[in-house]
Amino acid sequence: MSPWRLRFGVAALAACAALAAGCGSSSSSSKTKSSAATTKSSGATTSSAGTSTAAAPASGSDPAIVKLVPAKIKSSGTLTVAADASYAPDEFFASDGKTVIGMDADLSKAIAALMGLKANVQNQTFASIIPGLAAGKYDMGASSFSDTKAREKVVTFVDYYTAGMSFFTKASGGTSISTLSDLCGKSVAVEQGTTELAAAQAQSKKCKAAGKPAVNVSAFQDQSAANVALASGRAQLGFADTPVAAYAVKKSNGQFKLVGPTVATAPYGLAVPKNSGLAPAVQAAVKELMKNGTYMKILRKWGLQHGAIPSSQVKINGASS
Repeated sequence: MSPWRLRFGVAALAACAALAAGCGSSSSSSKTKSSAATTKSSGATTSSAGTSTAAAPASGSDPAIVKLVPAKIKSSGTLTVAADASYAPDEFFASDGKTVIGMDADLSKAIAALMGLKANVQNQTFASIIPGLAAGKYDMGASSFSDTKAREKVVTFVDYYTAGMSFFTKASGGTSISTLSDLCGKSVAVEQGTTELAAAQAQSKKCKAAGKPAVNVSAFQDQSAANVALASGRAQLGFADTPVAAYAVKKSNGQFKLVGPTVATAPYGLAVPKNSGLAPAVQAAVKELMKNGTYMKILRKWGLQHGAIPSSQVKINGASS
């Protein structure tokens, strides 16, 4: 992850304002970040003898799911969730500029409730979430993670949705693309740490091997900054998960349009630290949300029902590649 923060001029700021939730909501470089060392708020009470006792499970919890929650998390009373709030409509900031909302935030809260916990959804840069999970800083990552074999080496996933990747360009003066091979010689803006970055870099190698111009790949700290790069003309294409690309186009006031095919459809996974013991509880909670109708209610709220999966596909580490 690049440590520098994006700075842009008046023209880019104007473009950003026109993109509404597509980039303005997270203010690119001015995200409010919780400290990586933030201590989870405690849901435990202390008796007069000084011993810590777990808070009673919240109303609406499922006893069978509560039993699956690791003792350390259960005693804290809180499920600490990391999300990159620049990926609307999956996760982004509310109008207050600090509350994380979206599909993943709603699902996280519903999952936590079934566990007898409260969800604390924290904004973090996308590329920092999996390392943070591995370091034990968060209980769960809910940030549109494609479940891949490479990522499964670091964290454990519980699959809950499916999405592909799509390109978008400026509606006026943009470019065209029909296949990934059409990326050769073109500039593309992506978010750091994403599968889109990996796909664009892999295609660039193929272009060079075929004697064609490389892909000019620019990776940004968050999706909002990538959108601004496209709006300001520093990239010809934006490349993001299909729901996010479609939302950016919808909120661009006619500045962007989708172009080319949807590629590499794969499952989204809720990420938890390896050996944390939390995955079975998350899996059971997602299946219960599907059974009681909450899952589809949340997806429809954000216009994301097209990526719904059946309960049989809610797998632990279900990546095929």
